[in-house]
Amino acid sequence: MKYLHTMVRVSNLDESLVFYCQQLGLKEIRRKEFEQGRFTLVFLAAEGDEGAQVELTYNWDAQAYDEGRNFGHLAYSVKDIYATCQQLKDSGVVINRPPRDGYMAFVRSPDNVSIEILQEGAPLAPKEPWASMENTGNW
Repeated sequence: MKYLHTMVRVSNLDESLVFYCQQLGLKEIRRKEFEQGRFTLVFLAAEGDEGAQVELTYNWDAQAYDEGRNFGHLAYSVKDIYATCQQLKDSGVVINRPPRDGYMAFVRSPDNVSIEILQEGAPLAPKEPWASMENTGNW
């Protein structure tokens, strides 16, 4: 058995691509348009980890998606959780669960899908402002 991808429905493809590609740092691997079915699939992956993909499904006809909490979350490991969270915060992403422990943080996509960010290897030493930052919203 081999992991292929995780599918996430998105309500605004352009807004979602800004989040997943420009802010989170994934890259677009391929895109498929299905005119008869009226939807687009966009496959994304982290640089060097193209085997672990996220499939964004965009239905051309407007649909509302709820909080996304029933989905669970996507998880990515990073080399420096503090630098990653700072880059996300600086680009306008709300850090819902800050990396107080130097190991785990959560943010959410424009469609409220939770994204877990984990420190690669051992946790980093607690560091301000993260150590005393409160949770914001749901994660």
